[in-house]
Amino acid sequence: MAPLHGYTVIDLSSGIAGAYCTKLLADGGARVVKVESPQGDPLRRWSASGAPTETDGALFSFLACSKHSVVADPATDMDFVNGLLASADAVVWSCGSALADVFSPLEMHRRHPHLVVTAITPFGLTGPWRDRPATEFTLQAWSGGIVGLGRGSPDRAPVYVGGQVGEYFAGAYASAATLTARLRQIDGGAGELVDLSMLETAILGLTYYPVTYFEMLGRPWRDARKLTVPGVARAKDGLVDVGCGTAQQWFDLCAMTGHQEWIDEDSPLSITEQANEKAGEIYEWVSSHTVDEIRELATAFRIPNAPVANGANITGLDHFQHRHTFTTNPRDGFCQPDHPYRTTPTFLRAPQPAPRLGEHTAQHRSAISARSCALSDDNRAEITAERLPFAGLRVLDMTTFWAGPCCTHYLAMLGADVIHVESTGKPDGTRLIAGIPITEEQWWERSPIFSALNTNKKGVTLDLQTSAGRDLLRRLIATSDVIVENFTPRVLDQIGVDFATVQELRSDAILLRMPGFGLDGPWRDNPAFAYVIEAASGLSWLTGYPDRNPYEPYSVGDPNAGVHALNALLLALEHRRRTGQGVLVEAAMVDAAVNVAAEQVIEYSAYGALLERAGNRGPTAAPQNLYRTADVDEFGRLDSWIAVAVATDEQWAAMCEALDRPAWATDPALATAAGRRAQHDLIDEHLGAWCERRSGDEIVRCLWEAGVPVAKVMQPHRQTELAQLAFRGFFEHVEHPVNPAVPHSTVPMRFSRGPQRLHRQPAPLLGQHNHELLTELGLTDPEIAELEADGIIGGAPGAARKAKAQ
Repeated sequence: MAPLHGYTVIDLSSGIAGAYCTKLLADGGARVVKVESPQGDPLRRWSASGAPTETDGALFSFLACSKHSVVADPATDMDFVNGLLASADAVVWSCGSALADVFSPLEMHRRHPHLVVTAITPFGLTGPWRDRPATEFTLQAWSGGIVGLGRGSPDRAPVYVGGQVGEYFAGAYASAATLTARLRQIDGGAGELVDLSMLETAILGLTYYPVTYFEMLGRPWRDARKLTVPGVARAKDGLVDVGCGTAQQWFDLCAMTGHQEWIDEDSPLSITEQANEKAGEIYEWVSSHTVDEIRELATAFRIPNAPVANGANITGLDHFQHRHTFTTNPRDGFCQPDHPYRTTPTFLRAPQPAPRLGEHTAQHRSAISARSCALSDDNRAEITAERLPFAGLRVLDMTTFWAGPCCTHYLAMLGADVIHVESTGKPDGTRLIAGIPITEEQWWERSPIFSALNTNKKGVTLDLQTSAGRDLLRRLIATSDVIVENFTPRVLDQIGVDFATVQELRSDAILLRMPGFGLDGPWRDNPAFAYVIEAASGLSWLTGYPDRNPYEPYSVGDPNAGVHALNALLLALEHRRRTGQGVLVEAAMVDAAVNVAAEQVIEYSAYGALLERAGNRGPTAAPQNLYRTADVDEFGRLDSWIAVAVATDEQWAAMCEALDRPAWATDPALATAAGRRAQHDLIDEHLGAWCERRSGDEIVRCLWEAGVPVAKVMQPHRQTELAQLAFRGFFEHVEHPVNPAVPHSTVPMRFSRGPQRLHRQPAPLLGQHNHELLTELGLTDPEIAELEADGIIGGAPGAARKAKAQ
């Protein structure tokens, strides 16, 4: 039986974010009742390629699998919808429909206190920006994600991450938030209001903790756009992605291309700078080899690599065929991604056909009538003493870098006891990317990225290459509810900690594995950094300019994997609560990425349409683009930009008025989206000329007050300057024993039942809790001292090597 069997969710959302949220809940077994106006959800008529959708669009058919559909007229069916709400457990709401306007989240929370009410909005339900218009494109600009990791080339405008990844990312977080609130709902019988901000999910998904980095080190992560080299490059027979995420991988790339003389371990330049210096020779080498030759060599050298997938070729890639990554839509027969995670025992629901408009209206009207659900404000559930959602849950966190730690960090911020496992020989990789010279005292404690990802956790070091270290690991596993790891599969195999071993140690434990490419298949053991996951899934294909190779988003792959793994874990915990069974969860990074890139394979499979990158233009708005302003940026460059996205004809009319109705804008042909799209170049020319004479602040005031989605393209380390984030308390200052107190981002939603503060303890020092945790296991002080003398535990990098040298 699926974990959420018997759990009823009312879907009062429109758009991808709400639809994807409720799809994930439906996959987990929830009964999702989609309530639509008589006109139907606009997604039923949507196609990114503009393909005619006489019945239901293919994307809707994918997102609505396994759901019910009822029709309700907002003018006459208030009692019917309230009856549905009274008999449900949760409701997912987003603005943008006539029904949403009638059933506000605050009112639903007041009248139905038993419900978990999850609201998805651009900026949050409260604050100075709560009513401001926004699109995926302008949210990316406000978040700093458009320039966040230096994506692109300085000779062109920066470029957004193509597709609608922010919508999916918000939906995945909304699903996790709903399941998180459900834990307290089960515990005390009361629901709560979950207020999710898509701006905040964009910050967590498209930027790499830039505020903490800047405030702690006094410099931004990137101060200019640079191509990653080789990145996505043209081989003899197509595109291939090869990248270096570590210094060792750069050295190996030098050797692979026959240029050992480039290796300079003492170079003052970063590996990115060194690669850019040699870009011409590297690209020449790539162009002289086939994709298969390059990938075979890169795999042998342990260099991250992937083919560049798109809607046309992705289903033919051998790894996805081996793993059955794609399945057939049960109603309309096109190809769609299968679940973004897998479990043993298998409990996810196979997709059922999407409903036709109003298909289940009579069934639910009859049920509501039979129950005669009368609404009463005094029929309130009692709210018990507040308790953090994950209080009492112990998590053994064997993860590193970004994808795994961001999953376990959410648990730690909301009450779990999370133990972060490292070794002195190989600390968490984020400790090593701050650029702090090793001559400085405690240089390994100075990483803002490690700090941002690991607050509230405890830290233990274990040398897992030794039998004593592995024995201690097993003893920790026996005390843990959840074990999480994100190594390549061979690592766990080598230390002998498979699911069978975990079950021997604790039968009800959950083992969450987060490999890059999965636990099987021809790419199983390939190293997986975000950029190759993005290339292999199709995310890179839609990012960049049509006349150039795609740009790697370089940000989405990791946090997207983290939030999907979180959803899988929450389902596994519910399965354990119901059955007492432990669960093996496989949350491969690439499976999560394929799901948020689903529209590409769906459009090609359903309509034969290959979606292409288009710079900063996109299918949801016209015009949509970046325009240079008169501002000089903080680095002294005329490189400041404004994002404008006109999503409706009404917004176009409002913009014309805000611009004082210039002659070019009043052409009747531009009154429709099709007309504006046809003359996008003309609009860009005139709008660009208008913007370049004005400051970004002036443009925002003019257009936003008129109701037009607009945003400054923020430098990401300036996120704290946004009034909306300050109002919502998205950043909290965190004290640290080595580093200054600086702002740290929190979670992208606010729970009405708290907590008010998320960061309670700083990230642990290396091995900080060794003595505490090993004492809990029953070790004596002399035994712990002996482990330290032998280098099995320690508090500084290289302790194991020093112990062996002695």
